[in-house]
Amino acid sequence: MAERNRRGDDAAAENLDDEGAFDEGAFDESDLDDVEEPAARPSRSRAAGTATKARPRAEGAKPARKEAGRGGPIARIGRFVREVVAELRKVIWPTRKELLTYTTVVVVFVAVMMALVAGLDLGFAKVVLWVFGGGGKQ
Repeated sequence: MAERNRRGDDAAAENLDDEGAFDEGAFDESDLDDVEEPAARPSRSRAAGTATKARPRAEGAKPARKEAGRGGPIARIGRFVREVVAELRKVIWPTRKELLTYTTVVVVFVAVMMALVAGLDLGFAKVVLWVFGGGGKQ
């Protein structure tokens, strides 16, 4: 293996011109004779949205049933609640300080947006009254 790597380095060096650029004319197909082809990769499913290999099923094995359909409605509700609690344990909850900071940012942003919309509404109302003459004078 090491001998083949040395041969590959020597062959690559032979194909360089004086400036270190690859000289395509110096490339010989015989340089590839001692290089092994990589093993063929197993084919993957080309179906849209799938990136997993198809696995052969053992002989006599029944297809796997989804566990979501097992049990009665009470059992499924209980399982749902257990899964929700398990997911909520994974949540990284904010500290009190972070919660107050986030709340303040949201309240200030909403107040600024309300002021902007109210200002635009008042401005457009004045422009409409000025254009169409509404002030009670006739």
